[in-house]
Amino acid sequence: MKNLLTYLSTLLLVAFLASCMSKPSQPAQNTNDITGKTWKLTELNGQPIKLKNPNANPYFKLNMADMRYEGHGGCNGVGGTFEIKPDAMRIKFNQGMSTMIACDDLDTERAFVDALLASDNYSVNGNTLTLNKARMAPLAKFVLDKAK
Repeated sequence: MKNLLTYLSTLLLVAFLASCMSKPSQPAQNTNDITGKTWKLTELNGQPIKLKNPNANPYFKLNMADMRYEGHGGCNGVGGTFEIKPDAMRIKFNQGMSTMIACDDLDTERAFVDALLASDNYSVNGNTLTLNKARMAPLAKFVLDKAK
């Protein structure tokens, strides 16, 4: 009888302690998901961009449904296909199409498109996306455009 009482007391104590343990929290939303969002260019090669027409800020968006990127370089629409491995934060933009309109910010547009095509990985810090090539300095930085 004494062993049965000890056994039941121990079992009750374990059950009580188990019920007091905190439940695992819900998994955090993936804040590193860069798809389906509009990313507005802020820096190229470590320098803030200087636009002659601030209303034509370069941006891009990744569409997972057809694995295409689309955006605007400041003068022309740009787009093409891309490949992404979100778990490894790897990305590859493939040469796509662009319209051919000349404007005052054409140099920024060319550097923007070159940065897209040269990048092979990315990092996300809050609302900031950085495109990189290997372990070199960042090629381009973007902020999340919540308006689009």
